[in-house]
Amino acid sequence: MMNLSYRTQKKLVILTFIFVPLALLVLFSFYPAVNLVYLSFTSWDGFSPGKTMVGFSNYQEIFADAEIFKVFAHNFAYFASGILQNVVAIYFAIVLNGKLRGRNYFRVMLFLPYIMNGVAVAYMFSYVFDTTNGSLNHFLGFLGLPTDTSWLGITSLVNYSLASISLWRFFGFNMVIYLSALQAIPSDIYEAASIDGASGFQTFWRITLPNIRKVIELNMFLTVTGALEVFDLPFVLTGGGPAGASETFVQKIVATAFQFNNYGLASAMSVILIVIVIIVIMLQRLILNRKGDTE
Repeated sequence: MMNLSYRTQKKLVILTFIFVPLALLVLFSFYPAVNLVYLSFTSWDGFSPGKTMVGFSNYQEIFADAEIFKVFAHNFAYFASGILQNVVAIYFAIVLNGKLRGRNYFRVMLFLPYIMNGVAVAYMFSYVFDTTNGSLNHFLGFLGLPTDTSWLGITSLVNYSLASISLWRFFGFNMVIYLSALQAIPSDIYEAASIDGASGFQTFWRITLPNIRKVIELNMFLTVTGALEVFDLPFVLTGGGPAGASETFVQKIVATAFQFNNYGLASAMSVILIVIVIIVIMLQRLILNRKGDTE
């Protein structure tokens, strides 16, 4: 290495820095994705050394069963919660970007739920939503409201109850991203707007919102993908119940693979989920870019 010229050493360093991340990307992303597509055309049970090719039979079985896709309706609660989560995150980011006393303390406290383990959060909220001894029902009783609500046992409430946990857990992460975007906006613009007599709403609508639009797109991307790929909360808290009311598509995939040992069908379901996520994200970008062009 020492005998090589500086230019050659520089090229080797650059190529090494390029090769290592590319190798990791291929090893942990591209290869599993290709293998997933391959498995989706087999009837592999997860144990047998041989994998019997069945063509498109797995995909035909999935699209022939309408019940499989009905679980996507359960994800609407998470999507609605994600929209509210972004609104709340923007509000707190604007507040904590100002000259608020103790703002660093509040930033840490609001971000803290995000770094907590998802299973730990689920078990913690199992005590919050408990029908008999839950803190939420006790609080409602203190306010003189009914205290016998089964938050995780009523089909019309369970998904929104679970989605509220996601809101509490992830909005701090979104807040930090919005806060970084707000701090990148030059303060001179706000000073000029203040001199021109712009109101707080006008400043937000004409200055803040346009400058963080790309960040909003990023967070909406994370919101949509997260809403479509929910697994841990319903798996731990409800197991998909009551009567399958909180079951998600990812839960069906996991059950198909590990409970029924049909890895081929589960792989086909995973491929379909990936395609759905890609389509939704493309539609989202199309809508947001069109709105941006008309402004």
